[in-house]
Amino acid sequence: MIGHGFTNHVRKPSVSRVLTRFARHGGVVALDFRGHGRSAGRSTVGADEVHDLAAGVSLARSLGYRRVVTVGFSMGASIAIRHAALAAEKPDAVAAVSGPSRWWVRETVAMRRVHWLLEQPHGRLAARALGVRLGDRWDTPPESPLEVVHRITPTPLLVVHGEDDHYFSPAHAVALHKATNGHSELWLEPATRHAESAMTPVLVDRIAAWLDDASTREGKK
Repeated sequence: MIGHGFTNHVRKPSVSRVLTRFARHGGVVALDFRGHGRSAGRSTVGADEVHDLAAGVSLARSLGYRRVVTVGFSMGASIAIRHAALAAEKPDAVAAVSGPSRWWVRETVAMRRVHWLLEQPHGRLAARALGVRLGDRWDTPPESPLEVVHRITPTPLLVVHGEDDHYFSPAHAVALHKATNGHSELWLEPATRHAESAMTPVLVDRIAAWLDDASTREGKK
């Protein structure tokens, strides 16, 4: 089960390439989060999308998959972490790629642009031009990935982050890893930028192999 990043969708070339590569390793169920691509509704930028991911996991299980793992990129990484921590139906393993540890990050030029899209009237119109239909701003912020990541244990968790990520610094991945008290694996990838567009076939293969091994071991417990 694969969750894309903000402004992406399953037909976008960078996302499609990742899905195709993961499909070499097993069945792939992917979705457009609400407000993105062909999905209805409006994006809550990760807050309510945990329900979208939960529906995808339930669908995968109903299709007969004995092991279901989740992979999230950027916004999708925050969703995958919060889903695995909070949902009643847990995945068998999780990979969070290029994700934030907390909300309202403005430490990079790229994220300041994202916040302009989210917060300014003209930005919200521009977001629609990018194919994203935004919902209302949060009244009450959801728990951040950093606040809930420790609840994922004992589900295996892999945190992957590019050392050259231009949205979120590698410090976010380090913080998430530390918050699990060692119950996760951390990969800091040299010369790697952000999310789906930074994925190489080799890195996708490594993530898929880790998830296969981790979910197999978890299933034998």
